[in-house]
Amino acid sequence: MNDSPTPVTVSPERSAAVVPTLTLADWLDRIDAVGPLAYAGAAEADARRRLSAELMSALHRNRLFRLLLPRAQGGFEMSLPDYFEAIERLASFDASTAWCVCQGNCCAMIAAYLDRDVADRIWKDDPAAVLAWGPGKTEAAAVDGGYRVTARSAFASGSHHATWLGAHGSAVRERDGTVRTGTDGRPENRTFLFPARGTALIENWDVLGLRGTGSDGFAVDDMFVADELSIVRATMTDNRPPHGSSTLYGFPQMPVHATGFAATALGTARGFVDAFLDMAQEKTPRLHSAPLRDQQVVQDDVGHAEARLSAGRAWLLSEVRDAWDGAEAAGAVTLETRMKIRLAATHAIHEAKAAVDLLYDAAGTSSVFASGPFERRFRDIHMVAQQVQGRKSHYRTVGAWRLGNPPDMSVV
Repeated sequence: MNDSPTPVTVSPERSAAVVPTLTLADWLDRIDAVGPLAYAGAAEADARRRLSAELMSALHRNRLFRLLLPRAQGGFEMSLPDYFEAIERLASFDASTAWCVCQGNCCAMIAAYLDRDVADRIWKDDPAAVLAWGPGKTEAAAVDGGYRVTARSAFASGSHHATWLGAHGSAVRERDGTVRTGTDGRPENRTFLFPARGTALIENWDVLGLRGTGSDGFAVDDMFVADELSIVRATMTDNRPPHGSSTLYGFPQMPVHATGFAATALGTARGFVDAFLDMAQEKTPRLHSAPLRDQQVVQDDVGHAEARLSAGRAWLLSEVRDAWDGAEAAGAVTLETRMKIRLAATHAIHEAKAAVDLLYDAAGTSSVFASGPFERRFRDIHMVAQQVQGRKSHYRTVGAWRLGNPPDMSVV
């Protein structure tokens, strides 16, 4: 039972009412300050399958769950290119921490489209607010003032420290029993928000990697959710948000998710590569006479790893910057832009994983110890690649569209 989220401490001077202007360099400094705490606590988070209260307090003090939140609610409306670099830097310390921050920020974008008083209630009035959601099965029946909702959701990253939860339902029934449809004739997929306190968590997050994300499920039965706490996310960008003026809110959530989770993969790989470079200066493998740094096969592996990681990063960041500049100029995000981010993000995830795999082999037995800097990162990046943003079918999605087939809008 999620009786209350992980307790946090947020100092008054960093309350949601004060929104300073910060540069990317400022944010990276904040991340570099909190990153060592994330790295030091990663083994415990991995074992407990959730981030610690101490780390959550540090993340909230540094406002890292408010990067994509509207300024009206105490957020920063960060540009997508800066967001990429912030998440990447955080992931170089710990992938689970970056994943939770990424997910919490993507969820917080919904604040721009809710009624102002509702968004204020969730985020502005609580400097430690976090919204979490995940896929699952949700049924809702329309009633006076709202809906009666029954849901079983999974993969709700950050569920243990969430203050609000969301469930997505494509079986919204009208009072006469018919299923509500959208303008496209398909069943309406509506998101329902409700306080996390008292919601039953389903602790089944016993997985290979990203264990510290606490991506457990939850269940609610016949819960009343008021009209103002529900929204159709797929249509949010069709209209100007009621508050939140940034170009950010013209982006559908899928490209933002793709950017953030690819940045998580790239940052995780960068942490792995840098740790390998440090180790290679001193380690001389058993039955060898020279340290790793002087072995030609290792030098070749390092060169290939750097090339794959750097090229994947450069392409994605270039597409994200072009997408941001284009949206700033045109006031909209084109389908071509969404396809480019989809492809570059998928590619970046797999190039990051390939770089890690190369050096995981080169590190020998040093790779396998849980106390070292490699084993958890290896598991984490393989987990990122298994998530929806890393599906190799995205290559086919973009390829089919380039060949003139109808676009699959569910993944872009």
